[in-house]
Amino acid sequence: MSTLLRPWRTLTCAALALTGLALEQAIAAEPVDVELVLAVDVSLSMSPGELEIQREGYAAALTDKHVLDAIRQGMNGRIAVTYFEWAGTTTQRVVVPWTIIETRDDAEAVAAKLSATPPNSARRTSISSALEFGSDLFAESPFQGAKRVIDISGDGPNNQGAPVDLVRDTVVAQGIVINGLPLMTNSGLISAYDVADLDRYYNDCVIGGPGAFMIPVNGWSQFPEAVRRKLVLELAGPAWQRQAGEVAAHPPVILADARSSYDCMVGEKLWRDRSGMWDSR
Repeated sequence: MSTLLRPWRTLTCAALALTGLALEQAIAAEPVDVELVLAVDVSLSMSPGELEIQREGYAAALTDKHVLDAIRQGMNGRIAVTYFEWAGTTTQRVVVPWTIIETRDDAEAVAAKLSATPPNSARRTSISSALEFGSDLFAESPFQGAKRVIDISGDGPNNQGAPVDLVRDTVVAQGIVINGLPLMTNSGLISAYDVADLDRYYNDCVIGGPGAFMIPVNGWSQFPEAVRRKLVLELAGPAWQRQAGEVAAHPPVILADARSSYDCMVGEKLWRDRSGMWDSR
């Protein structure tokens, strides 16, 4: 064989080997109905008590009968879930690595992990970095989901990192659905870094993908029920016509609608205009 052809043959063999490895990994991946990333805001705008409410709310929702029923009714009867907490661009902490939930015991094991260590808050709010981190978690997943969802909660707009709407579009283009839980829990008191219509911000700048939705939370007493209902809908699929009762419930489920001219850089502008203030959000 000509020595000129040998490098090309080597490269071709290497490419085929990598392709074969990818196929083996895909075949080996355990099928699940949903791969679910729970991304939870722990920025300094929330008190330690509010951080605990979030942990407890997710733990209660994952072990709720309606959520477990929704899991069992799937084609595979199991989901894969991971839970991480986020704040600024460099703050993403995985609390629960990828874990199968198929039975109540599985769900209770996840809930126990959520209760094992206290949450820690951190500075700034980078929804865009949280979405990037969440999308990277799918590449590490040993499971193959019929649907991939990032479920993100937060109490303020993006004020650090890449523009959130651009990252949202990149993540959605990967076939990932982004649902939201905007935490409008300040009882009408707006801080220097807040926006009054955080639900509209989430609609226009954060959520996306087929069947994407959000559930605004207007008070911490609503949080456990909002999380429970959001999980049921995510696991039940996008047949919204069967969910009329859920959509009409309180707090309401809001389906993603047409984008308006909302300024998705509002958080960055608020931060810039108040850069001399205490570095909290």
